[in-house]
Amino acid sequence: MPTATRSRTFAVTQSELWELIADPHHQPRWWPGVERMESVGGDGFTQVLKTKRGKPIRADFLIIALEPPWMTVWEQQLPGTPFARVLSESVMQVNLEPAGEGTTATIAHRLKPRGYSRTGGFLIGRDTAKQLDRLLDGIAGLF
Repeated sequence: MPTATRSRTFAVTQSELWELIADPHHQPRWWPGVERMESVGGDGFTQVLKTKRGKPIRADFLIIALEPPWMTVWEQQLPGTPFARVLSESVMQVNLEPAGEGTTATIAHRLKPRGYSRTGGFLIGRDTAKQLDRLLDGIAGLF
């Protein structure tokens, strides 16, 4: 099961970074490809992504763990979506740790490929790592 992990230290307090990460309404500001959010509630949210051809795709997430201001875990709800053809599990975890005068954010994305997609697990892991770098770049651009 490929898991990609990336960390970066930001020159902001843990509470400032937590405010950005924990509120799904902010995701379009830092998550590449997320055009808007829908159905944001206490236990989940929906990202509306746009394909290269301009078609919207919804990705539903359930918040499965929340420990303010340290950690949050989101699980993508895959059944009945285009993602279900290639994935049987997609879980993202964000940890925040004080680091001197700043905060280190560590994002881990665990994917479980489905069927034939399992043969390219190393490619999925590599591409996921690049996506996590872009997520951290988006966060860095806000501070």
